[in-house]
Order: sequence, then C-alpha cells, then structure tokens
Amino acid sequence: MSTSTRHITAGFIPLLDAAMLIVAREKGFAEEEGIDLELVRETSWASIRDRVAIGHFDAAHMLAPMAIAGSLQLPPLPVPFIAPVALGTGRNAITISDRVREMLDIPKDQPAQDAMSAVQALAAMKRARLPGEPLVFGAVHAYSAHAYLLRYWLGAGGLFVGEDVRLEFVPPPFMADALASGVIDGCCVGEPWNSVAAQAGTGHVLVSGDTIWPGGPDKILGLRADWAMDNEELVLRLVRTLVAAADWTDDPDNADDLAAVLAAPNYLDTSADILRTGLSGPLSSASAGFARGGACIPQPAHAAWFAAQMMRWNEIDYSAQTLDKAMATYRPDLYAMATGDATLPASGTAALFDGRNFDPGAVGTYLEQVTSG
Repeated sequence: MSTSTRHITAGFIPLLDAAMLIVAREKGFAEEEGIDLELVRETSWASIRDRVAIGHFDAAHMLAPMAIAGSLQLPPLPVPFIAPVALGTGRNAITISDRVREMLDIPKDQPAQDAMSAVQALAAMKRARLPGEPLVFGAVHAYSAHAYLLRYWLGAGGLFVGEDVRLEFVPPPFMADALASGVIDGCCVGEPWNSVAAQAGTGHVLVSGDTIWPGGPDKILGLRADWAMDNEELVLRLVRTLVAAADWTDDPDNADDLAAVLAAPNYLDTSADILRTGLSGPLSSASAGFARGGACIPQPAHAAWFAAQMMRWNEIDYSAQTLDKAMATYRPDLYAMATGDATLPASGTAALFDGRNFDPGAVGTYLEQVTSG
C-alpha cells in the first residue's frame, strides 16, 4: 500500500461494466493502493464527458468512442482524453419492443437469435409491413460502441440510418421506459437495461452483442490527457486498483457477492437476480469478461475499429494522421508500467458476425470494402 493517500472522484453510469470501479471501492482495492475513491452516479454519458472535461471528475467510466472523439477534438467540449485501462468486454444487446416482436412473429420466450438471421428477418419485415415508415432505434450516445454496433448490424441486413432507420439517443437508465412508451422500436444498450425491459415484458432481447462481435470492447477508464500527465504515479496506482478489481470480479466464487454489491441503491439500484442475467446468465458468454482474455488491456486496434466506423459513417474524414491520433487515445504503455504486463493481444480484431476481418493496418482498404458492399 502507498504511504500517501490521494483522493480521486470518478463518475459512472449504472451499468454492469461499472463493476470494476464499484468493486475497487467496496472491496478495498483502491484503499490498498492508497486511493480514496469517491464514486458519483450520473444518468447520461453527456454529463460524464462534460464533468471530466471541466474537472468535476478526475476519472470516469466512459464510452470508448467518446474518449476518441475528444482526442480528435470533436465537439462539444473537445478535450483530449486517454484510456489506460479497458473496463471489460461484452454484455451489450439489441432489444426490440413488443410491437416489433409481434410483427416478427417471435414467441415471447424465444432466446436471443443469431445476429445475421435476426437482421435479415427485421429487414424483410420492414420492407413488407413498414415500407414508408422508418424504424426508430435507440443508442446511448452518438459516440458509443452501441451506435456503431447497431449501425454495423443493421447495415449487414441492408438497413441504413437516415434511410430505413431513425437513430435516437437515450440515456441507458431510460431505455426500458422508452421501449415501453413506444418512443423507440428497439435499442442497443448495456446490461442490466435489456434485462430490465425483458423482465417488465416491454422488450424482447433479439441479439446479444457478443454474437455481433465476440468479446467486443465498449467502455474504458477515461482521463483528461493533461490531468494524467500531471498525475502519472496516481494513474498507475489507479490502473493497478482496477486490474485487481477485475480479477476479483471475474472469479465465479464471487458472483453472488458481486451481484449484491452492484444492486445497492447508490450503484445500479436494481435486483441482484436481474443483474445475474448479464453477469453469468444468457447475456453473458465465454468471451465476455472484466479481466479474462486480456479484457482490461486497452488495445489500440479497438480504437482503430471505432475510428474506422466514424469514417465509414462520415463523421470524420479518413487520414493516416487521424487514425494514429485515435489509436493514441489507448495507452497500453501506461497499463504495462502499472502492471508489469507488456503483453498485448494480437493487433487485429476478431472477425465480426458477417465474417469480415478488420485489420487496423489497412483501414483504407477496409473502408473501400464496407462502402462498396
């Protein structure tokens, strides 16, 4: 334990992938590293970004593409961020409203489907029953893994945002209510909000995110780049704290304790039974984890994939310089300094559900392929 205790204020959204931060505080891992970790729950990702950008938070549970957008100086509040640790993989899903489930003729108790067959069925239903009406899908933020996974999945079925689909942005804790009210026809969101909608009978989990991209990345620990530079020793302590928490969190012997900790009113404020669906139930998988499989290592290849999606959907222009800047948001060097583990997984991502391989060293070729179909 460090002899010098330092205070860190970190923001989080009530989602399962905030677990590493919550466990770090509640199980003493932060204290062991001499960190007095204060956690502040927020509702929206915009608030998380803003409060880190202006210095209310020292660190945050953050959407990976949001950190990349800051590094690329995209508005609003274009503040450069870094990601010295990833906050796990998997545990997103695509959930549809009961109205859409009925139009697809899916029984209420049918489990999540194969990603390709599901999007093909959705596209066929859209053409046959809603030819002049766009489907409305919710994602948690424009710069989110959810928005890019949703666009990627829809595109594989020939459905495109702005033509066949209207994309709305809804904070995660409000997504189940948006489905129930009929404001959206479906959504891509992290757990436990898919399970909350399913439990309430207002949503049906159509596709697990892990079937779109097995072990796909999502959240990172987001820090202002200038704050991290001024506080490097503290950053290394925080990374060690979160890696220790990730190891504890992935231990199956701790599953019941973990669900109880996360369910507390000041954290996710929902039942432990619902949380288990994403932790060890049908919305978890062998490729979803907090530490296993290198899940907490910040991989620049993941940043490259997110940047490539921004380029694909014309949010930024393609250039090697822009790609390098996006990849530099991820800091495996700090992770290695903190943990002594300099092992980085293979540079290329696994193939996504459509069988297309992504090579971060050939983004220009990749963009030509995806834009030409």
